[in-house]
Amino acid sequence: MDQYFGMTENKTNWKREILAGTTTFLAMAYILAVNPGILSFGLSEALDPTAPLAAIADGRAPDPGAIFTATALASALGCLIMGLWAKYPIATAPGMGLNAFFAFTVVLTLGIPWQTALTGTLVSGILFFILAVTGAREYIINAIPAQLKLAVGAGIGLFIAFIGLKNAGIVVGSEATLVTIGDFTDGTVLLAVFGLVVTAVFMVMGWKGGVFYGMLATLGLGIATGVIDLELAEGFTPNLDAAGAAFTGIEDAFTVHMIAVILTMLFVDFFDTAGTLFAVAGQAGLVKDDKLPRAGRALATDSIATSAGAVLGTSTTTAYIESTAGVSVGGRTGLTAVTTGFWFLVSLVAFPVFGLVANNPAVTAPALIVVGVLMAKALGEIEWPKLEYAIPAFLIVAAMPLTYSISNGIALGLVFFPIMMAAKGRWREVHPIAWVLMLASIGYFIFLTE
Repeated sequence: MDQYFGMTENKTNWKREILAGTTTFLAMAYILAVNPGILSFGLSEALDPTAPLAAIADGRAPDPGAIFTATALASALGCLIMGLWAKYPIATAPGMGLNAFFAFTVVLTLGIPWQTALTGTLVSGILFFILAVTGAREYIINAIPAQLKLAVGAGIGLFIAFIGLKNAGIVVGSEATLVTIGDFTDGTVLLAVFGLVVTAVFMVMGWKGGVFYGMLATLGLGIATGVIDLELAEGFTPNLDAAGAAFTGIEDAFTVHMIAVILTMLFVDFFDTAGTLFAVAGQAGLVKDDKLPRAGRALATDSIATSAGAVLGTSTTTAYIESTAGVSVGGRTGLTAVTTGFWFLVSLVAFPVFGLVANNPAVTAPALIVVGVLMAKALGEIEWPKLEYAIPAFLIVAAMPLTYSISNGIALGLVFFPIMMAAKGRWREVHPIAWVLMLASIGYFIFLTE
C-alpha cells in the first residue's frame, strides 16, 4: 500500500490518509441530501407549486431515492478512480451549481425533459474525456481568460445562494419589487435562519464538516420543535429507477438549445475541475514547477465520473474544493480519495436521514448559502480596476442569479469580453476561440428568444 500510493515519499501514513478521507467526506456529505433536494424535490415544486410532489409522481421530475443512489454511487466511483488511478487526495461528487443549472435552467426554463438533460450530461462527459486525454485541454484552458473563469465560479456561488435564500423563504417574490424579504414569523423561515447561523458559526470556528454538522443541528431542532414532520422521509428509499434514462433522450439531444446546454455543462465542469485540481494539489504541495503531474488522469477521472453519473441518473460530477479539508489534516495520496469513496458507499444504508434532510428546504438552504459564500470568494481575485475585465465579469456574476440561469451569465460575459478588449485596443490579446465563442453566444441568445 505504501509503495502503490507513495505514502513515505509524500511523508504521510495510512492512518493519516484514512482520517483525511473521512474528514473530506464529512465536509461534502451534504451533497447526498442537497442533490435530491434540488434535482427532485426542488424541481418538482418549481414545476408544480400547487402540488409539490405531483411532478415526481407523474415522471416530470426524477424520484428522490433514485437521485440519492446515483449521487452516492457516482461520487464513490469518481473518488475510487481518482485515488487508485490518478492517485490524488481529491474527491468528486455531483457539482453544486451544475445541479441547479440542470434543474432550473435546462428542465424548468428551457422545458427539456430531465431524461434528455441526462443525455446532455452524458455527451458533455464524453467530450470532456476526449479533451482530457488529448492536448486540446491546454489549448482551451488558455483561450478563456482567467478573469472570466473567476467570474463564472463567483456567479455560480451567488446563484446557489439565491436558490438557498428562496427555498428557505428568506427571499420571496413581490409584484412591486420582483423580490423582497420573507415572513420571519414562519417556523420554516426561522428554522432556516437558525441553520444559517449555526452553520456559519461552525465554519468560522474551523470545523471541517461544518456544513454537514449544521444540517444535522438544524434537523434536530426542526424535529424537536415539530417544524419538520418525520413522515416526510417515507418513500425515500434508494433505487436505480433513473439508471439508463440518459439513453432515452438521444434523439432529442442535439437541438440548438441542447447543444448550448452541453457546451455550458462542458465549459463549467472543465474549468471548475481544472481550478479545483490545481487549488487542492497546490495546498498539498503536489504541484511541481507550476505543473500538475498526472493532470490528464485527474481530468479524465472527472469525465468518467460525469459519464457514469449521467448513466446512473445524476447531473455533472466534478472535483470538490472540500477536498482541502482532508488535505488540511494531512491527506497527500490517493488513499484519501479511496477512503472518501468508501464512506459514500456506506451512506447508502443511511438513506432515512438523508431523505428527511432532502425534503426539508429549511435544512438544505443554509448549506446552499454557505457554499455560495465559499464560491463567491473568487470575486476578490478579479481585476476590477481594469474595465475590460470588470464589465464582462460583472455581467456574468449579476446575470446568473438575476436571470436564474448559469448559461445566460456565461454567454453575456463571452459576448462582452472580446468587444471590451477591442475597445481598449487589446484585440490582439483575444484568443481566436474567444471570438468564436462570442458569435456562438450571440446565436444562443437569438435562438433563446425564438
